[in-house]
Amino acid sequence: MTTRTTAARRRGLAAVAGGASLALLLAACSDPDGEGGVAEETADGGAATESSIDCAAYDEFGDLEGTSVSVYTSIVEPEQQTQEDSYDAFEECTGVEVVYEGSREFEAQLLVRVQAGNAPDIAYLPQPGLLNTIVSDYPDAILPAPDATVANVDEFFSETWKEYGTVDGTFYAAPLGANAKSFVWYSPTMFSEAGYEVPQTWTEMMDLTETIAGEQEALPWCAGVESGDATGWPGTDWIEDVVLRTAGPDVYEQWYNHEIPFNDPQIVEAWEATGEILKNPDYVNAGLGGVDSIATTAWTDAGFPILDGNCWMHRAANFYQTQWPSGTEVSESGDVFAFYLPTDQTDVKPVLGGGEFVAAFDDRPEVQAFQTYLASADWANEKALATPEGGWVSANTGLDPANLQTEFDQLAAEVLSDEAAVVAFDASDLMPGDVGAGTFWTGIVDWLTGASTQDVVDRIENSWPE
Repeated sequence: MTTRTTAARRRGLAAVAGGASLALLLAACSDPDGEGGVAEETADGGAATESSIDCAAYDEFGDLEGTSVSVYTSIVEPEQQTQEDSYDAFEECTGVEVVYEGSREFEAQLLVRVQAGNAPDIAYLPQPGLLNTIVSDYPDAILPAPDATVANVDEFFSETWKEYGTVDGTFYAAPLGANAKSFVWYSPTMFSEAGYEVPQTWTEMMDLTETIAGEQEALPWCAGVESGDATGWPGTDWIEDVVLRTAGPDVYEQWYNHEIPFNDPQIVEAWEATGEILKNPDYVNAGLGGVDSIATTAWTDAGFPILDGNCWMHRAANFYQTQWPSGTEVSESGDVFAFYLPTDQTDVKPVLGGGEFVAAFDDRPEVQAFQTYLASADWANEKALATPEGGWVSANTGLDPANLQTEFDQLAAEVLSDEAAVVAFDASDLMPGDVGAGTFWTGIVDWLTGASTQDVVDRIENSWPE
């Protein structure tokens, strides 16, 4: 568990205050003598320069000095620090201390804590399915969002995003960050030197894959789905992206709602189309081994062969940007960049998405204030400015794309906001936990290590709860 001291918060604020876009974010912290600044003291008690933070945007929360809010989340380093930094203005202007606890065992431990009556004040739920589970199995544990939070969500998010945080007609959890998963990472330099262009359709991408396999020593694709207890999830993203492109968004929705069976022929077709890449030894696993090595290659490292010239393409989400080794330049003219995973569809651009949702287990004023802040445009822009290395974007329409710190984050925001974009939430996160975070994950591993598509999808279908 980590906490932020007042001194640490002020150091962070000094850095933020120098940003050109500060006016977007901060607006007038009230002080005792009404002059608009926040008087600070030096270590020896002497007067220091006043903070330039403007806290008027926080006046609605009232006097919360001396209170604290506990936050429990799966967001750990390297992303944790930028999360904490993004709370600086809120803490400074309201007097609330945000006590942050990130855990890699979040999903299992949150349920244990809820069962024991030891829930945090706020949890960031990475799946709408988990929200549904807690609301259904532990009535009254998660509290409906307060009116001020609802107002922010209605103003800054689409109805679809609001629905993800709603259970049985009651709105509980506002969106936090948004993941855009439909990307393929590559080396702009390698492409340029070989005379390859970024493919604009799925057919062009498959043609390029075949060309690379025939012309180059390095295989076209590298992949990995190992993730500890969650091994397999990156493979589910592959399947979901392809279902969106071969069967379309309507069938995709029927699939995760189980209005069609998991082993429906349209879903089998998507698995087979994915297998044209992931189960083809002529195409994978570049720099890492054979097809079966995908199951044992850590998802965090699976794109690294691109940096050595041993791989040409790696499909991964926007947050993979944070996994590249320190010093890697992520830009259109740098070491690596990404392009939208293309489609042959002409009427829509499907985007596989994901994100976290802010659920509260207490309704103290400071907890409701923090909920409301996280659903605001103020926080979205603070978070953007607090993330200099990139790897974060939001579906909050109040986010100024100019505040996103990297070329790639701006590309991700552009893809999410494209008029033709149909953003579909990660299907495995919407399925019952025993399937989406169970047999679907293990089925991916079985499939990559030799099981047939039909056997795998049949087993997953048979595991669906009655």
